[in-house]
Amino acid sequence: MSISPLLVSVMVVAAIPLLLLAGASLASLQSRSVTITESMRWQCAWRASQLVAVFTALLIAGVAWYGSPELPFFSIDPLRLALLTLLSVMALVVVKFSRRYLASDPGFGRYLRWLLLTLAAVALVFISDHLLLFAAGWTAISLSLHQLLMFFPERPRAALAAHKKFLLARVAEASLIAAFYLLYQQHGTAIISDIVATYQVPVTLSWQEQLAAVLIAVTALIKCAQLPMHGWLIQVVEAPTPVSALLHAGVINLGGFLLILFAPLFLQVPAAQWLVLIVAGLTTVLAALIMTTRISIKVRLAWSTSAQMGLMLVECALGLVELALLHLLAHSAYKAHAFLSTGSEVQAHVRQSMVSVVPPTLRHWALALVAASAMTLAAWWATLSLHAVYQPVSGWLLLALALTVLVAVRSAATGWLGSLVIATGVTSAYTLLKTGLHFVSEPLSSDLLPTMFSAPDLWALGLFALLFALWWALRWRAYWRWVQKLSTALFAGLYLDEWFTRTTLMIWPARLPQRANPKKSIQLKEYEEKVS
Repeated sequence: MSISPLLVSVMVVAAIPLLLLAGASLASLQSRSVTITESMRWQCAWRASQLVAVFTALLIAGVAWYGSPELPFFSIDPLRLALLTLLSVMALVVVKFSRRYLASDPGFGRYLRWLLLTLAAVALVFISDHLLLFAAGWTAISLSLHQLLMFFPERPRAALAAHKKFLLARVAEASLIAAFYLLYQQHGTAIISDIVATYQVPVTLSWQEQLAAVLIAVTALIKCAQLPMHGWLIQVVEAPTPVSALLHAGVINLGGFLLILFAPLFLQVPAAQWLVLIVAGLTTVLAALIMTTRISIKVRLAWSTSAQMGLMLVECALGLVELALLHLLAHSAYKAHAFLSTGSEVQAHVRQSMVSVVPPTLRHWALALVAASAMTLAAWWATLSLHAVYQPVSGWLLLALALTVLVAVRSAATGWLGSLVIATGVTSAYTLLKTGLHFVSEPLSSDLLPTMFSAPDLWALGLFALLFALWWALRWRAYWRWVQKLSTALFAGLYLDEWFTRTTLMIWPARLPQRANPKKSIQLKEYEEKVS
């Protein structure tokens, strides 16, 4: 009896989260008759991660050879395959790093269980083409992640951050489920691809569909830790380093995946679009500036994540789907590496702080702007043939400003040749990756996309210009009085997290650290020594 190719495809796709579930069960197995060592537990998790990578490779090969099959309840289009590839790599890296980081901890088996369950839930979200499966995976992610964030329950900041995350996750899940219910009532089907297909061209939307789009936007904003719902992300650095790497590389960016998936609906509802543009846009500017005032490497990375997620959501709201996907993948790889190498990052930061910085002159800035503008125009011309309409120019302005800063600062310190070579390499890589991901992401109808110098584009242009101007003032004009006042406010995080901290402590109290009295401790120690 021959086996149907469709059945084989379903089995291979479903095997990815099931393998992680099996690994979680074996890694946390308890037995009275057999001694299970920590090495054996890690081997179970490691083999499960390896098999997930193998099955993902098989899916990629099958889709490349036969095309994307239509599966019941699941989808393996190029977008989801790219995210599955990211997940399989993250699983291998995080599981391998965890052995060295936590193998001697008595709760290592419990840690592996919740780590693999979190990965299984993320995999379920990536492959789901059914509203119920998607919502179930989305909820399972936050519940499993909560156990990882509470791995050190004796740490007050960790407990407070986990409580904040738990409460916000319930709000996000309620918002997502309500949106899915409205879409199901409107279309009479729970298949996500069928629902999204109806919005590929502009249509007249009912109030239920518009409300669903707004709820999806709210879910994405909460998931991506946008201001003022960001505090838990900053405090969650108390969790184990592999957990922080997994959170920043494979969980918090799910809000971007949600908006990319429902982009045809989201872009047709101005209320949802502008909600993301305003909240995520302001988060991008404020979080990026606050990051510059932080000393702790992990805290800087956390603020950076909030800013980067805001920028990714802004790209979604501008219809730059392939750019948002590139941002999602690149940020995940960078943040995983950054968190797992924080030890060397501290040493690098100390060495860098000892090096005198040569401020760029007006000539450096002018020539850097000319060079960056030329590179940006070349990249824009190279990708122009991919789009039926002129895309918003705000994304290109951001690239030009980033290249200007790179060339100006490096040329003042090391010379022009090396700076221009690096900037050219960055621009080339950006152009190639953006072009490649255009064919991975689902192309949107030109009628749905904001055009050049539209209201969303002008808003983003203003935000990026403001970010560059304030960064320049904080970096090179710190002695100005208004800059000093701004720096003080930024150092306090603009006091945006205090209200939610008080609300969390009222709803779910967490034990806060008590201020130690060093003198009393020394006296008590001397008294105990005398008594003994």
